Amino acid sequence: MKLDDGEVPDFELMPIGVFAQRSGLTSSALRFYADSRLLPPAEVDPVTGYRYYGADQVARATTLRQLREIAMPLPAVEAVLDAGADEAARLLDEHVAKVVGDAAAARQKAAVIKSALGSHVPGPQIAVLRGPVLADAVEQVLTATVHEPGMAVLAGLHIEASHEAIALTATDRYRLSIRTVVPARPAEQTWAGTVDGDGMRAAVAEVRRSALVRIEVVPHGIWLRMPEREDRHCRLLPEEFPDHRLMLASLGEATTRATVSKDLLLRALEEHPGERLALHIDDHGVNVRSAHNEHSGIPLPATVTGEAVQVRFEMITLYPAVSTAIGPDVMLDLRGHDRPVTIRSADRGDLTTLAMPVQFDHSA
Repeated sequence: MKLDDGEVPDFELMPIGVFAQRSGLTSSALRFYADSRLLPPAEVDPVTGYRYYGADQVARATTLRQLREIAMPLPAVEAVLDAGADEAARLLDEHVAKVVGDAAAARQKAAVIKSALGSHVPGPQIAVLRGPVLADAVEQVLTATVHEPGMAVLAGLHIEASHEAIALTATDRYRLSIRTVVPARPAEQTWAGTVDGDGMRAAVAEVRRSALVRIEVVPHGIWLRMPEREDRHCRLLPEEFPDHRLMLASLGEATTRATVSKDLLLRALEEHPGERLALHIDDHGVNVRSAHNEHSGIPLPATVTGEAVQVRFEMITLYPAVSTAIGPDVMLDLRGHDRPVTIRSADRGDLTTLAMPVQFDHSA
């Protein structure tokens, strides 16, 4: 068998320098891991003390290096290296969860330190909200976020505070969700800004357990002040939030309106096998069809006014928009096959989601 340049057969040993190049570990790191019994050499020359490694040790050394690169401590590294595939995966998940939790805790502590370094004077209060109401609103609206490189604002939560209401908005460019909540006390001033969605999401559990949450604005974020609970900080995002008000103003009047059971519609979507689907709406109700089949589907009873229309959606766009609606029935306002569809509760309008359809190709 002919070997490629630099390749070492499994039955031959290689000196520590060659093994270091093959594994990506330095010679000093290999000596440390040998002394730690994590990666002992296959052979040590009794006279010179030179260490030699086998080609069959490269995989273990590479995995060891990768585990250390994600800051896994040595005892956990040893456990992963000696475990089966399923147990190793579980240990990796535990480590990542701990790293993420530690990072969130560090972010909160850093916010406290920055606040103390700057000023002890509280920031201006923009709202006092009931904790459970705010928690529900945050969870509902953040379903319309996405993490996309170079566009951090698409993972953000836009907050607009007026004296009468607080509007929470999020968009991933295919959905736009808006939830309006009435403050427990009138807002002291108007304010608008976009905060980190992950920070708000992480605060939801504490917010939900608080009777009242006071929102204060500071130079680089907001504070969620909760009596008898740890205050939470959410950083402001510098990017400008998309001009959603202009889009809303340009929608025009709905040409078709359908009111349908939320549970029945969700069940039909769950039973649909494809990634794309079509909603056919006419006097007979709502029919959930395959995106490529206009003649069969799952019929749903609905109250319909206006003209018949068929609109196609990505499942990942439509399903979250319907599932977060409030109440037993959802109202769909449609404006044609290529225009955004407004989805909201049939009896409560404080959560509204716009869902973008996909291209309607009659030749498909």
